[in-house]
Amino acid sequence: QVQVEESGGGLVQAGGSLRLSCTASVRTFTSYTIAWFRQAPGKNREFVAGITWNSDRTNYADSVKGRFSISRDNAKNTVYLQMNRLNAEETAVYLCTLAPVRWSEAPTQDIYYTYWGQGTQVTVSS
Repeated sequence: QVQVEESGGGLVQAGGSLRLSCTASVRTFTSYTIAWFRQAPGKNREFVAGITWNSDRTNYADSVKGRFSISRDNAKNTVYLQMNRLNAEETAVYLCTLAPVRWSEAPTQDIYYTYWGQGTQVTVSS
């Protein structure tokens, strides 16, 4: 059974930074394309950032480009999301998800992903 666990969320002031981490209990971490999504209360889940199995390609939602950075450490079965210059509208539960496919680019639609964590709450105060 695959377990995905996020950490690193919390309360931060607008303009501040957080780094989220995601670990997965899979045998071959390099078999997975990984992404971060977020879901705010009353809103649909939205793609934030994705990374290919070997980190050769990353992609981002337009709203976070230049402020967020996704990376992975395959030796540690861990993916990171560095978030800078956060704003209050980005308050949400941030979810890590894995797709057991080596996509050439991380899909932005959640239907392509198989394993999901419970999420970590990020609250940005204005």
